[in-house]
Amino acid sequence: MKYISTRGGMEPAPYSEILLEGLATDGGLVVPEAVPRVSAQQLESWRTLAYPELAAEVLALFATDIPRDELAAMCRAAYSAENFVAEEVVPITALEPGISLVGLSEGPTLAFKDMAMQFLGQSLEYVLARSDRALNVIGATSGDTGSAAEYALRGKDGIAVFMLSPQGRMSDFQRAQMYSLLDDNIHNIAVEGVFDDCQNLMKALFEDLEFKRAHHLGAVNSVNLGRVSAQSVYYFWAWLRATDALPESERAGFEVSFTVPSGNFGNILSGYTAKTMGVPIRRLVLAANENNVLDEFFRTGVYAPRSAADTHATSSPSMDISKASNLERFVFEVLGRDPERLAAAWTELAQTGRIDLSSEQPRFESEFGFLSGASTHADRVATIRSVFERSGVVIDPHTADGVKVAREHVEPGVPMLVLETAKPAKFPEIVFEATGERIGIPEHLAGLLERPQRVTEMADDEAELRAFIAARAVQR
Repeated sequence: MKYISTRGGMEPAPYSEILLEGLATDGGLVVPEAVPRVSAQQLESWRTLAYPELAAEVLALFATDIPRDELAAMCRAAYSAENFVAEEVVPITALEPGISLVGLSEGPTLAFKDMAMQFLGQSLEYVLARSDRALNVIGATSGDTGSAAEYALRGKDGIAVFMLSPQGRMSDFQRAQMYSLLDDNIHNIAVEGVFDDCQNLMKALFEDLEFKRAHHLGAVNSVNLGRVSAQSVYYFWAWLRATDALPESERAGFEVSFTVPSGNFGNILSGYTAKTMGVPIRRLVLAANENNVLDEFFRTGVYAPRSAADTHATSSPSMDISKASNLERFVFEVLGRDPERLAAAWTELAQTGRIDLSSEQPRFESEFGFLSGASTHADRVATIRSVFERSGVVIDPHTADGVKVAREHVEPGVPMLVLETAKPAKFPEIVFEATGERIGIPEHLAGLLERPQRVTEMADDEAELRAFIAARAVQR
């Protein structure tokens, strides 16, 4: 299996190499030359596997240059009982008729990002040890990616993390999770602005190939295909669990749908990857909050990212994103995997601030299975309250965006699986507003908010960021 760039300017490279690169060398995003396929028989043969074993099977189709026993060991370490509280790693919980919750927040930072990041931490350390290279991870976070990356990479040999976050745009819990990590290889940088400003700074550094190579820069944001491949595993898992109770004769081809709270488009893109590989997925429903650029795109075919000033601060802050990095991978598929058409579209985006794919929009649902919807603060409060009253389950505000939109797209006889974003303990204010319940912090994170914090505040200044990284980057 080799990987290429959406923009056509990168020589095909193996999995272990693209893990270290993040963005493709030509500024595009890395995609497989051809998505691996899984037959119905092969899928059924995985039914009895535990989550680490299933992860090894799925990821082996992507990481063909890593020995199978080494990959299996990485998956066991990533999805161990020390990292994930739930015995099954990803529990499935019925919320109401037709809708179930895919529990992705059992990891160390209580967010779905742990599912991919724990694997990425294992695989990056493995690849670096065998190539005698250093890696300086540059990331941008709107809330959960940062802590998940830092917990996965803290203390790892040959790795430093420089994580950009928007000042004042995350919850107290999210800030405490990141800024309380005092490991020498962890550097938190709070940027004046919004998430998109952080992401723009990150991309500017990656597009400067000389600086990138001189300082061994890499990415663990969802632009890293390692994240996308690892996230695709839980779509396989959820389909298997959703069909466990069916007679064996009815399982093959039985369709389920997923609703995915989405900001940067990486999580739902992983679902499309799983669908393409052979998981019987009927619909992939994107749930947006008030920053509904992606909802507008899927409804109209016009992608028009908003400025920082027009990006709302909401009560589902991890989705406060107006420029979705991973959308480029989807548009690449829509444009027939033609790198010239993709590059022209992104040039148009840079010059005009928008891309008009309205002529292709009918295919988004008919061919690719995508639908979308949006949610507001009032919707989140009402949804958290109604889910709690019906099932006794408390959900976080991002997951509430998902449940609200999922209810609008449930079809008879098609299970709707909503991907959990985070534990509600990370957002106690809105949970109290919705339910009157004060939920405590999990025992293993007791005292988190009182721990000392270390963070560097910085203007939205590329030169200042370059100097900061250059002075602290790990070298071999």
